[in-house]
Amino acid sequence: MPTADELAVVGRIRKAHGIRGELIVEPYTNEPAAVFAAGRRLIGGLPDGRPLPQGLALTVRRATPHKEGWIVRVDEVADRTAAEGWRDRTLLAPLAELPPPGADEVYLHDLVGLRVVRADGTAVGEVADYYELPHGIMLEVRLAGRADTVLVPYRPEIVTEVDTGARTLTIDPPEGLLE
Repeated sequence: MPTADELAVVGRIRKAHGIRGELIVEPYTNEPAAVFAAGRRLIGGLPDGRPLPQGLALTVRRATPHKEGWIVRVDEVADRTAAEGWRDRTLLAPLAELPPPGADEVYLHDLVGLRVVRADGTAVGEVADYYELPHGIMLEVRLAGRADTVLVPYRPEIVTEVDTGARTLTIDPPEGLLE
């Protein structure tokens, strides 16, 4: 099984659907039809995106678009009771099996550990974590020289550049955001 560093979160299980163990999955990929294709092997993950300790592999039986995301049926989940146990878990796929991100795209897990700077190069801190909330992605930034953190919305008007090669994330925060 791939290590945690070799996996990417491709979806979050929102809830059970029906009585046959189907799952409503919110995709975290631009290509859900390919990622959730029949026969695809995915790894079950914890809510924070780490793989389950037992490394449970799931085999997609079928997946169809649905108003709330995708309805995904996996061989290892037999009924609604079992499906309920997967609520708020994540689905991961090996990075080697996913298309590389485009020029203006980044895998969310690649943001953790990036140095956060202002446009003028002033150090702000480091990305400690990220949270996928209903209103969008929030970055938890550990402030430089301080023990506390702030949440920074991952929005184009605030996060102006991400350079994974240089390991930096440039922000233009509104007044008061970092206080």
